[in-house]
Amino acid sequence: MSISMHKASAPVFLRMLGNLDALLEKAEAYAKERNFDPNLLVASRLAPDMRPLSSQIQLASDTSKGAIARLSGGTPPPMADTETTIAELRMRIAKTADYIKSVPAGSVDGSEERDIVLKTPSGDLPFKGLQYLTGFVLPNFFFHVTTAYAILRHNGVPLGKMDFLGR
Repeated sequence: MSISMHKASAPVFLRMLGNLDALLEKAEAYAKERNFDPNLLVASRLAPDMRPLSSQIQLASDTSKGAIARLSGGTPPPMADTETTIAELRMRIAKTADYIKSVPAGSVDGSEERDIVLKTPSGDLPFKGLQYLTGFVLPNFFFHVTTAYAILRHNGVPLGKMDFLGR
């Protein structure tokens, strides 16, 4: 039995984006309980040379919407990376999920051999669709979701493995 490109991507992104939103909801509740502004967490990072929470969420968003767009032959909706509050980050997650849901499964399925070229400052990265999804997109997406989780956990938000995985 085989799995379709859509089933290997969109449901995974949607589940983890939903979990990421729930992590931010817990972060807001944690800050409220402790009487501090939850938006202080937006600039938190694990190390001085690492990107902050806001960037981790923006990059998880960009990775997932970019993948669905490239695999379907479309263009991802632009998002400005200007979020400075938990509410704005949650709105971005919602917009990303709405975009992913709007792309028909049939336009993603069959993209295993689609040529995809990522333009980077250090040069072009050529992929075939399946290699792009399994060897680049999914690891990159999970890296940023995991790092967002770790930043919140490091800051005391009471999270556990099931918060990351979802129920």
